[in-house]
Amino acid sequence: MQTLAPLTKLILTLFVTLWSIMLQSVPALMTLIACQLLLLLISKVSTTVYKGVASLILFAALLAGIQYVLSGDTTLAIITALKMMAMTLVFFILLATTRMQDLSVALVSQCQVPHEYAFMLTAALRFIPDFLSESKAIQEAQACRGYRPQGNPLKRLTAYAAILKPLVLKAVSRSETMALSLELRGFANRKACSFKNRVALAIPDYTALALMAGLTIFLLISR
Repeated sequence: MQTLAPLTKLILTLFVTLWSIMLQSVPALMTLIACQLLLLLISKVSTTVYKGVASLILFAALLAGIQYVLSGDTTLAIITALKMMAMTLVFFILLATTRMQDLSVALVSQCQVPHEYAFMLTAALRFIPDFLSESKAIQEAQACRGYRPQGNPLKRLTAYAAILKPLVLKAVSRSETMALSLELRGFANRKACSFKNRVALAIPDYTALALMAGLTIFLLISR
């Protein structure tokens, strides 16, 4: 996956979302999810990604439980959870196998997204790992000060404010620092951008796009 161009992976994201909507059976959705997990294995991503996948599976199980309580339909609950997993896993693939600089270049030069919006998107994605790291550091610091959330889920949620407040303040401080840095470098006054990164499509990209288009046509015909 690392050899594919960012644009190809962006299109894959759209196709997987479309396939997840079109597929209505449990075996088909599980096959789609299995293919995505196989892509992650082939890509040799870091263990952090697999931890995220494990959290996603837990969230999918929770979502299925809520859906079952609300509807009483087991099949619908499973399909809803699998659709959510399939749509989310492809973003794991995109973000784990694509450099943010290349993604930004693809958005601006190939998707014609204004560079301000592309920068906002990639900056937000770039800081997710830092945000999680800071969250863990704050939890450890508060634990050293005696932070021990106990009681029912509501009390635990209320107690989480001790983590959330410093986390939000650090995020606001980071965003202000970034805004000031960008302003000093004249980011807002740029009319056009030039990039050194090469994100042009190659033969593997065209092959992958053809496969995606072929599978989509097959699904449309077989409906």
